This record gives sequence, structure tokens and C-alpha cells, in this order.
Amino acid sequence: MGVWDLLLVGLVLLLGLCGVLVPGVPGSWLVWAAVSWWALKDPQPVAWWVLVGATVVLFLSQVVRWALPPRRLRTSGATPRMGVYAGVGAFLGFFLIPVLGAIPGFMGGVYLYERLRLGRHGEAVAALRTVMRSGGSSVLTELFTCLLIAGAWLGAVIWG
Repeated sequence: MGVWDLLLVGLVLLLGLCGVLVPGVPGSWLVWAAVSWWALKDPQPVAWWVLVGATVVLFLSQVVRWALPPRRLRTSGATPRMGVYAGVGAFLGFFLIPVLGAIPGFMGGVYLYERLRLGRHGEAVAALRTVMRSGGSSVLTELFTCLLIAGAWLGAVIWG
């Protein structure tokens, strides 16, 4: 697979990661479609294993998300800017503390946004709890899954 094809797959993966944070955009399915296209264009065993792993992880993620409370983020006061803070925090956390850092990074991004907006620690923590109970955990689950898939794809491209 050529460099331009890999860049295109990477861009679709990035679009899917951003789409997780935007309501109504099928972010996780964009991530899966990008990995699927890559596996079909580059039929090596590692590509197929990444695709199978992505499919299984996405399925498990959907099962977990169905068990979580439904998304009601708008009623909790979540804004698109908060989504950006949470997404950047999760992305940075994913690479600073490999893989598991996405969870505290996501929550740290929400906390930082609320702290800047409200100004006080106690109010920011209460707002973070409200967001996580109102569907933030569902968004975090989907984003974490997509980050795992994107990380596996990146690892396969670099070392595979």
C-alpha cells in the first residue's frame, strides 16, 4: 500500500476519532471502515488480524455502551468545546501513558474545561460527575475503543 493510501486511511481514522465526539456522526464505524479498507488493500496477515481485532473490540464496545445509561449530554450542559477538551485530553493521555492514559486524559479534559468555565475546584468536580453520569462514560467507552483500534493500526503500519 502506498504512502498516499496510508495517509488517506489515517485521515479517515482521525475523522472517525473526531466523529466520536460529535453527536450523530458514526465515528466508530468510520474507524472500522478505514481499517477494513486498509486490510482489503494490503492483504497481509497482520492487516487481517488488526481488522478482526477491531471488529471484536467494536462489538464488545457496543455491548458495554448498551449496558451504560443513555446519552443525555446536552441536558448536563455539555458543549462541543467540552468535547474538544475531552478528546484532546484522551488523545494526549493515550500516548503519554500508553493506552490506559486515555481514561484519565478524557476526564482531565472535561475537568479542565469545567474548571476554566466555573472557576472553582469543587464545582468543576461536581460538573465532571454530572457529565460522566449523563453519558460521558458512553462517549469515553467509544472513544477509548477507537483509540485502541487506531493505535493497533498505527503499530501495524510502523512495525508490520
